[in-house]
Amino acid sequence: MRVPFCDLPRQYRDLQAELDAAVLGVLSRGDFILGEDVQRFETEFASFCGASHCVGVASGTDALHLMLRALQIGPGDEVVTVANTFVATVQAISLAGATPVLVDCLEATGLVDPRATAEVLTDRTRAVIAVHLYGQPADMRGLEPVCRARGVALLEDAAQAHGASLEDGRRCGSLGMAAGFSFYPSKNLGAAGDGGAITTSDAELARRLRSLRNWGAAVKYEHRDKGWNSRLDTIQAALLRVKLRHLERWNAARARAADWYRERLAELPGVVSLAKAPWTGTHAHHLFVVRIPGLQDRNTLLSRLAAAGVEAGVHYPRAVHQQPAYAELGATGSFPVAERLCTEVISLPMFPEITEAQVDHVVSTLRSLV
Repeated sequence: MRVPFCDLPRQYRDLQAELDAAVLGVLSRGDFILGEDVQRFETEFASFCGASHCVGVASGTDALHLMLRALQIGPGDEVVTVANTFVATVQAISLAGATPVLVDCLEATGLVDPRATAEVLTDRTRAVIAVHLYGQPADMRGLEPVCRARGVALLEDAAQAHGASLEDGRRCGSLGMAAGFSFYPSKNLGAAGDGGAITTSDAELARRLRSLRNWGAAVKYEHRDKGWNSRLDTIQAALLRVKLRHLERWNAARARAADWYRERLAELPGVVSLAKAPWTGTHAHHLFVVRIPGLQDRNTLLSRLAAAGVEAGVHYPRAVHQQPAYAELGATGSFPVAERLCTEVISLPMFPEITEAQVDHVVSTLRSLV
């Protein structure tokens, strides 16, 4: 049995008629740049997240970068985020000209530690980017008072959290001053290429973002800001509008698959599923990540899984400060929990169409190898 890590061809086959019609609609109208489907998607996605505004941009990295620029965060400012995130979170801070400051994560979930965050805030701190890692909301209840007391903007990296929510029902995308989403093809809500969006309920912030994504112009050839060329393509927006209608169903299917994994992995000594946090209402399960403490040779394990037909991955093999580009952010040992998790984690196949038989094959194969 073959179990892909993510089955995008299957998703296309299931929605082929809808997706083809959406693309042909854009081609027939010819409104390729900031066209009708971009505006409609922005309205629909803002409503889905519980935010007042959505601004479509070219990628998830641009979403984070432009959020910071719209808040006039730049050289001389510090922005705090967690050490065990994808490098794009930190590169967005660098693109804005600000200084990244890393903190450690929580052992059970891998999410940012609010106490560690409070300890690194200084007079130069302008924002905290809370990463909703693997599809689970960060502890916004713990972060909100910390940021409020210091007058620091609390922002969301929601690139993996489409549809995730806190226990009170508020969805990611409406929990901070603004949130950045990625629509990379393998995301829960994925485009057919790069794409991103920012959600916010701050009307003035949304206005600035719409200007910044379009060379700093709200009116053609009138450039009031030093902007960027970062617009969500109309064809991608059209595809996302189709997929958005299926997102809650897909997330429910992911949750069911996660339950299958947890039930079976509970009987497998040496493999630990990351915990669902007590503040989480809906976990989007973008990834299903397990830890194997004491794992000595992860690459060999991944190769043997692949030989048995199981595609697995690693998110992420190094903490940000262990990347050569960001070595100045901390020596090895600076963020021990994040560093340990990065050596132990494996991402198992997870997609809405995965079957119980495929989950059984993944777990039985893992059992035979571990």
